[in-house]
Amino acid sequence: MNDYLLSVILGIVEGLTEFLPVSSTAHLRITEALLHISLDDAYWKMYTIVIQLGAILALLLLFRHRIIGYLHTFPKGKRGDKTVLTHPVSLTLIAFVCTAIPAKILDKVIGKNLENLAVIAWALVIGGVVMWVVDTWASKQTSRTNHVDNMSLGQAIWVGLCQVLSAAVPGTSRSMSTIAAGQLAGMNRETALEFSFLVSIPTMIAATGYSLLKALHPKAEAGETLTPLVMTGHDWVVLAIGFVVSFIVAYGVVAWFLAWVRNRGFTPFAIYRIIVGAALLVWLKMHV
Repeated sequence: MNDYLLSVILGIVEGLTEFLPVSSTAHLRITEALLHISLDDAYWKMYTIVIQLGAILALLLLFRHRIIGYLHTFPKGKRGDKTVLTHPVSLTLIAFVCTAIPAKILDKVIGKNLENLAVIAWALVIGGVVMWVVDTWASKQTSRTNHVDNMSLGQAIWVGLCQVLSAAVPGTSRSMSTIAAGQLAGMNRETALEFSFLVSIPTMIAATGYSLLKALHPKAEAGETLTPLVMTGHDWVVLAIGFVVSFIVAYGVVAWFLAWVRNRGFTPFAIYRIIVGAALLVWLKMHV
């Protein structure tokens, strides 16, 4: 397949799935496998990292007014009832730290499972069941937290720790982990989703930046001699196409997803995860 068309397809997949609770990692790995892209190829590994930055840029653009507003009111909040530990900016950074430290410790485990399609398939299925059960249960409860401004320190820590699961097990989905964790902690759907978006900004910037650095400047292990990835003009164009497509698609998806969740919940995404995960397990069984 033409590399430019391939980049458009992968950019669409990334933009569609990055902020939905269906796992962009799983969908990119599945798409790459179906299109016979080597999951061990250094360039395509780097490519899948960089196009995530396009999705992050879309989120920053959509939430720019909210983010600027939070920064202007730090640390007392717009009502003057916040502290350095309870302001939304602080809660977002605390959740990020609670994810980053364990994820760094589990770095080697994460690397081993990243291309394992069987792990991804089971994570899709199990995560779908968990999300379905949690969303059904939460919809019958009286939410204690109906806005990010009303979140507690404990809720932020809990969401951050639960997000580690998505880092350690590809296919779990960062969005699914944070949304389900928020609902379990007493947030309504919209608040859980909004905080999931907010905490994804520092998390994804740090994760993609770290992964990109490793891809471009790998360290030698077990006596191997590795050289940094060398990019040609063609490689840069392919990368740019994926980045731009990812940005455009993600921008539309986030705006649509916010409107959808207010009235319909997460059950359709849970069912979709289970179907895709089960189909992947069958496909793997047939190709053993």
